[in-house]
Amino acid sequence: MSTTFDIEISAELLAQAQAGRGSAQAEIYRLFERAAFTLARRMTHCPDAAQDVLQDAFINAFKRLHQFRGEGSFGMWLRRVVATEALMYLRKQRRFFQIFTHEELGEQVGREDHSTMDLEQALGLLDDLPRAILWLYHVEGYTHPEIARLSGKSVSFSKSQLSRAHQKLKQLMVDKPPAAQPSKPARSPLERAHVALFC
Repeated sequence: MSTTFDIEISAELLAQAQAGRGSAQAEIYRLFERAAFTLARRMTHCPDAAQDVLQDAFINAFKRLHQFRGEGSFGMWLRRVVATEALMYLRKQRRFFQIFTHEELGEQVGREDHSTMDLEQALGLLDDLPRAILWLYHVEGYTHPEIARLSGKSVSFSKSQLSRAHQKLKQLMVDKPPAAQPSKPARSPLERAHVALFC
């Protein structure tokens, strides 16, 4: 599955970074910064949190560069590091084990105009963990066993959270569909997730 982490880096650049050369690590950071921030932003739903995840993920990645053995692409290895850091952030914020709270959702939904709700708005009504699992599964292409390993939970837990996210999004977007929007030449990641979920 093609992702924004599909960026080729040379063996020489990687070797220099593994040897601790700052300029090589800075170059890798520059190449993957946008992809890493986007993933962290979608999982945490908070720009400030995403920035924290981004910094911690790269610090940990550079400390663990010796663990990358060339099995698969470097980008996919880094993607796992970022996803793991985002899930750890959610746990540290004591929001990791939250599930849908219907009363809270009801208050938020009451303030939304369902006729114009788009996927970005609907995702904003999900709790952190279901939204993160949905993003990992549908957009980043992770399997339930992979998500379970990242989160330290079971496969059935990953599946149940994804199912809850599906049900809530369908309530918000399918039962009360948004107004028609003009067609766009290319789909954003959120639009691709919408297609994967409902088409």
